[in-house]
Amino acid sequence: MDKSDGCCSTHLIDGDGVFNVAGVENFIKEVKLADCGLSYAIVSIMGPQSSGKSTLLNHLFGTNFREMDAYKGRSQTTKGIWMARCVGIEPCTLVMDLEGTDGRERGEDDTTFEKQSALFALAVSDIVLINMWCHDIGREQAANKPLLKTVFQVMMRLFSPRKTTLMFVIRDKTRTPLENLEPVLREDIQKIWDSVPKPQAHEETPLSEFFNVEVVALSSYEEKEEQFKEQVASLRQQFFHSIAPGGLAGDRRGVVPASGFSFSAQHMWEVIKENRDLDLPAHKVMVATVRCEEIAHEKYDSFTANEGWCQLKEAVQSHPVGGFGKKLSSILNTCLSEYDAEATFFDEGVRSTKRKQLEEKLLQLVQPAYQSMLGRIRSDTLERFKEAFDKELKGGIGFAMAAHECTVSFMSQFDEECADAVIDQAKWDSSRVRDKLKRDIDAHIAEIRTAKLAEVTTLYETKLNDALAGPVEGLLDGAADDTWPAIRKLLQRETDSALAGFSASLSGFEMDEQTRENMVLRLKDYARGVVEVKAKEEAGRVLIRMKDRFSMLFSYDSDSMPRVWTGKENIRAITKTARSASLKLLSVMAAIRLEDERDSIENTLAVALSDGGASTKKGIASLDPLASSTWNEVSASKTLITPIQCKSLWKQFNTETEYIVTQAIAAQEASRRNNNWLPPPWAVVALLILGFNEFMTLLRNPLYLGVIFVAFLLVKALWVQLDISGEFRNGALPGLLSLSTKFLPTVTNLLRRLAEAGQRKVNNEPQHNPTPASKSFHGTIASSEVTSENRGE
Repeated sequence: MDKSDGCCSTHLIDGDGVFNVAGVENFIKEVKLADCGLSYAIVSIMGPQSSGKSTLLNHLFGTNFREMDAYKGRSQTTKGIWMARCVGIEPCTLVMDLEGTDGRERGEDDTTFEKQSALFALAVSDIVLINMWCHDIGREQAANKPLLKTVFQVMMRLFSPRKTTLMFVIRDKTRTPLENLEPVLREDIQKIWDSVPKPQAHEETPLSEFFNVEVVALSSYEEKEEQFKEQVASLRQQFFHSIAPGGLAGDRRGVVPASGFSFSAQHMWEVIKENRDLDLPAHKVMVATVRCEEIAHEKYDSFTANEGWCQLKEAVQSHPVGGFGKKLSSILNTCLSEYDAEATFFDEGVRSTKRKQLEEKLLQLVQPAYQSMLGRIRSDTLERFKEAFDKELKGGIGFAMAAHECTVSFMSQFDEECADAVIDQAKWDSSRVRDKLKRDIDAHIAEIRTAKLAEVTTLYETKLNDALAGPVEGLLDGAADDTWPAIRKLLQRETDSALAGFSASLSGFEMDEQTRENMVLRLKDYARGVVEVKAKEEAGRVLIRMKDRFSMLFSYDSDSMPRVWTGKENIRAITKTARSASLKLLSVMAAIRLEDERDSIENTLAVALSDGGASTKKGIASLDPLASSTWNEVSASKTLITPIQCKSLWKQFNTETEYIVTQAIAAQEASRRNNNWLPPPWAVVALLILGFNEFMTLLRNPLYLGVIFVAFLLVKALWVQLDISGEFRNGALPGLLSLSTKFLPTVTNLLRRLAEAGQRKVNNEPQHNPTPASKSFHGTIASSEVTSENRGE
């Protein structure tokens, strides 16, 4: 590429017909052709070799094409096709300098390149300058006639929708006025047009349908240089704003946008070299397709590398992004706008199609981020809903009201955030994500509702259990005639109280009446179940309860003091009373009586198990009312202890309590024996009558009374020391055997102590001789001390 004197040029196609792709690309970048859109024009010049084409272009457009050196003789100067940008002409105008025709270098028969280059110039150019000598006008064998025939022939292979301007430049004009030369030239042009073979569709088509013919004349550059330059300067003015309506290149139909010129020219040259017909409209579509695809690909790559898009894509992976839709829509709009700006001059249909494809491709790229955004919004909304819902419930608001208000509020927030995430270029529907959020919210509400209902139910079940279990156990422990009525009253009272609170708690859930009734019914059944379970537990311990009750009534009096069996108690009556009470407990525990219904269990047990039970006594099994597994008038579900079990329990009870009764009887007999050591009253009376004389003798002689008194003290001391009453408590024989072993040591010990007591007395009073009465008194005291000491031992 050559750059000099402010002009930029390049070798477009070399003499061998090779298209200079790299050179053209650099040239287009240098002259910034891609920024021109449709505001550019292509001018080409063709004519005989050494006819001054390059010289004309250099003066007309300020280019720097190589000119022929006249001193070296005529020879080929331009090889192939050169291209340069016109200096100082607006809009951007490119000029192509074609290799001259009729050159001896290629030979007389080698006209292939001439036709190819001519067809290329007509296909690419808006204005074609045909350089010709003035003296050739009117001649039959003029040098320009083969050139015109070539132009018109290749025109038949060019299907172009626009008209090309053919400007005939008459060089080295003579004194003949242009007004006289122009008709002759046009006549020659028309003859050439008429002589050229045409397709059937264009046999009658006039030349004006294909070309705008302009004729200008220039003086000789060598002989009248100044005049030549003036005329060129005047001609130059016609190329300013040439693409405006009425200008030299005013017909803009089928113009390829400047950014696609390089590819278009390259493809045209390939088609021309392959000797194929060049369909310019189809070529225009093809160029538009390729260039729009290139632009779309560039914009797609630009979008993927966009920093804003990369930040958004990364951010939505961790949290919702505020203004996501606006930000992404802006980035997409910028990308599409840039595409529109670069592709605006290409075929509308192709441009729109490729734009739509680009948009679809970009939307496919951003859709995962959009879905992630919706997913983040959904999960974030769900978490905030859970927190708010839990807070509302803790604040005491009714469950149904809290659920409704939170659902409406957060679904509205979700809709707002989804609207903020909407991408303007996409028509995506977020209803599926919204439906999933609604399902998640409903599932969470249902889960919390179930948990809360279970919590409320458990609370009142616990209250019922605490309120019923202990009292029922106590009532059953103290079984009496009013036990079950008291249990029914307790159950009714506590159930009504619990159901009142339970119903109030359920009112906040706004459930249907049927569900509410079912839950209330289950709570009532639970309360009844607590009583039944506790009754069954107590029934399992009935034997222990019966023995405890019997022991309490038998071993303790009415003041709860332990009984002392002195021999005066009626053990039979006490035993009967205790057993009757135990039988009452058994009858109470035999069945569940939560309905106010009468039964004959107590009477049956009383008849069958009391002491007067004739059927058991006589062994008549067929009349035994307890020989059954069910009670009359009591269902099996309410039976705690079957009749046959009651009989077995009673038998076991009697067996285990018989020992207590036997022990009581034995204690009573021993007490009686211990308390009967005095003679009977009649013996006392007989002793008084028969011993009257001896009694009188004692009264007459007091000394006998002293001896008797001392003997009494000694006997009393032995009685106390030997614990005779205690020894005989266990029977006469055991008492005698025990006393026989203890008597002699006790007497010996007693005498020893008396001697020691007397010796101490003598030592304390050596000068006094006590009287016999004093000795008797001191002996009594010693005996009492010995007795006291022995008891202390």
